[in-house]
Amino acid sequence: MDTLNKQLALAAPSTTVAVAWPTPALFELPEKVLQFGAGVLLRGLPDFMIDEANRQGVFNGRIVVVKSTDGGDATAFERQNGLYTVCVRGVDDGKPVEENVVCSSISRVLSAKSQWADVLEFAKSPDLQVVISNTTEVGIQLVNEDIHLTPPTSFPGKLLAVLHARFVAFKGDVNCGLVIVPTELIPDNGRKLEAIVLELAHRNNLSSDFLDWLESANHFCNTLVDRIVPGKPDDATYTQLQADFGYQDDLLTVAEAYALWAIEGGERVSEVLSFHRVAKGVVIRPDITLFRELKLRLLNGTHTLSFALAHLSGCVTVREALENEYLARFVHNLMLADLLPGIPYQVDEKMGQRFGMQVLDRFRNPFLEHRWLAIAMQGTMKMQMRNVPTLVHYYQQHRVVPHYIALGFAAYLLFMRNTTTGPSTGEGEVDGHAYTIQDDRASYFADLWTKLSPAELTNAVLRNTVLWGSDLTRLPGFADKVSQYLTQLLEEGAPATLAAFFTKKTALAN
Repeated sequence: MDTLNKQLALAAPSTTVAVAWPTPALFELPEKVLQFGAGVLLRGLPDFMIDEANRQGVFNGRIVVVKSTDGGDATAFERQNGLYTVCVRGVDDGKPVEENVVCSSISRVLSAKSQWADVLEFAKSPDLQVVISNTTEVGIQLVNEDIHLTPPTSFPGKLLAVLHARFVAFKGDVNCGLVIVPTELIPDNGRKLEAIVLELAHRNNLSSDFLDWLESANHFCNTLVDRIVPGKPDDATYTQLQADFGYQDDLLTVAEAYALWAIEGGERVSEVLSFHRVAKGVVIRPDITLFRELKLRLLNGTHTLSFALAHLSGCVTVREALENEYLARFVHNLMLADLLPGIPYQVDEKMGQRFGMQVLDRFRNPFLEHRWLAIAMQGTMKMQMRNVPTLVHYYQQHRVVPHYIALGFAAYLLFMRNTTTGPSTGEGEVDGHAYTIQDDRASYFADLWTKLSPAELTNAVLRNTVLWGSDLTRLPGFADKVSQYLTQLLEEGAPATLAAFFTKKTALAN
């Protein structure tokens, strides 16, 4: 089978499926972006979006990628001339989406280990405008090091070395600063990266002129990225796709249809990151807190309050739950009736509803196998971060029990009934089938379940301020309702409890 690069030379051959190929002009665009990392999230989100804009004559820039080591994906990029296929699969507005794009936004890949001089040389390019990174959460860490090493060890050290080389090359010209866009999944990633880079500059005794330029000429942007990018599909799907395409692609990447890249910035950032004008899913705002809250409370929060009920009902994946009548209604109403009104941030209701419907489309994606037990990992910590602030704010606004949250919380308590197998693991059981619990509080719940009745256990857990940061038994009626649902789940099982829950809701509505 031909390689992807050879097939491009054959002028985009006919295939059994549609593939969007790059035009020759796209390979002539200047290199405007320095990117640290070449993982699937970067390939499937920012790099894909830049390619999308380039095809429409906007931004018109390519990416130089820096990898920390030789080998691995670097050899595949070299072999394929930077090309790779993104297979977009999902649901958008209730309709299935299948799209195949050969991306040409990456011009070359450099090894920090063996080509650091080339990286520093590119730092001096007048075309360079943007730095993108995804070095995992541990990448944005302060390491006390000499930035003149070849290369520095840490990502902030490498970035500081690049910025210093640029400052020297352009003699401190304020017009030659960069827009720096980290995509690491930590809150305030841009602000934290800037603080580390500044501290490291001080520790390296760099000049006051450089420090002034670093702060005034460069823009470190907080960002939020949200797209599921599994990367290479399973072997059978991979083999079939290559047969359909008629070429071999060692970098083939699968991504869901939904995409969000929220970037915090003003006019200068919007001007430089011009791809936001045409690339679907890119938003630039002075404050992106709203997008973070919507994702955390509606998508992540719904996951956390649904995993137990879905698992106890016999569903393995999120998609299976959305194919179950009662679970689908539970997830929909939990998100839009209880969680949306409880978001501790001002949210336009129409925008929240629209975001929620997009989340439901993502949950229904037939191309993704998102397992509930994976979502359940460290569920107690996630419950505290994602759902407790929403619950408390809901009470402040409405003064009534949010029934969907109460039922989801009761199911979580039952899910956590286990036999401890390790410091942060336990084994639960449903319908004679064992499942593994991975939660730092597994032993805590195992101990409570051996000593307390459902009502006593509910009260003990809800009043635990170490877990939740506040005493949740003070929320009027919440403990009683959770206890009631927990008893019902124990006696009748999750499917019957759900059926009765909605039968009662229907009767009350009539």
